[in-house]
Amino acid sequence: MLLLGAGPADRGVLLALYAADEPGLALAAMAFTFLGDWSTVVAVALAATGWLLFQRDYRSALTLLAATFLGRGLVILQKLYFARLRPEEEMRMVDVHSLSFPSGHAANSMITYLSIALLLAPPDKRTAAAAAAIGLSLLIGCSRPMLGVHWPSDVVAGWAFGLLWVMLVLGVAQTLKRNSSTSPS
Repeated sequence: MLLLGAGPADRGVLLALYAADEPGLALAAMAFTFLGDWSTVVAVALAATGWLLFQRDYRSALTLLAATFLGRGLVILQKLYFARLRPEEEMRMVDVHSLSFPSGHAANSMITYLSIALLLAPPDKRTAAAAAAIGLSLLIGCSRPMLGVHWPSDVVAGWAFGLLWVMLVLGVAQTLKRNSSTSPS
């Protein structure tokens, strides 16, 4: 994605998704983009953390905070390292203030909404909650090229990183939980 991104294939997909000529579609894209904004994701993560603390599930609350905030930090570092420019400024239908690769909206929404689904949903509803969270993240990510602010490969990279990060953080948390419950007191 990094090597072939921002090239002819990426540009073709970007132009196919671009919603400037479709006001209704552009408005919907703006609404989904709002759900992936860092301020929205933080508010949702903090609300879910509050609920977990109210339920006295301190381990899950800490896991959610770690996944969300450390994941965001890693996205910022990746943007600085790769330093990919965004599509042309005249295409952008919303303001952006950072580099392009990977998409923070795609990564942050995948990390936060999927972590919440996996940590808060009861076991019998976890699969449906995870599917809904992934679906929401897919819509948020797709909104970015629709608004002309990301290359499609930025979005795919954001989703991939977000999913990998959730699996890593929740896997480590599960291992620590298992190890702490089997160690002698």
